[in-house]
Amino acid sequence: MLSFSSKQRYFLYGPATDMRKGFAGLNGLVRQHINHELLSGDVFIFINRRRDRIKLLMWDATGFALYYKQLERGTFELPPQTDHGSAELCWSDLVMLLEGIEIKSIKRRKRYRKTG
Repeated sequence: MLSFSSKQRYFLYGPATDMRKGFAGLNGLVRQHINHELLSGDVFIFINRRRDRIKLLMWDATGFALYYKQLERGTFELPPQTDHGSAELCWSDLVMLLEGIEIKSIKRRKRYRKTG
């Protein structure tokens, strides 16, 4: 079962992704461009050029899992810092991205964040 939590890290691949890519193709993008351990349990996010489809790839205890969502109307909004490169998102940003909330218009209050 696929489940996401605030304990995981989320990495958004900035350039448009061909949604025909499967596990092997997405793994290759992570290895080449995101440069993060694939088997860490972290989530890797890919969005197509029209921004109406999204794939989330993660490793669970026994293998890779893939979440795929296609919007019937509207688009996913990329955070401003991911125009060309990859970026790390927090769990709340991922939830807002999936729900269609405009991330750049959100005002955040200060909260404690554990470093390291």
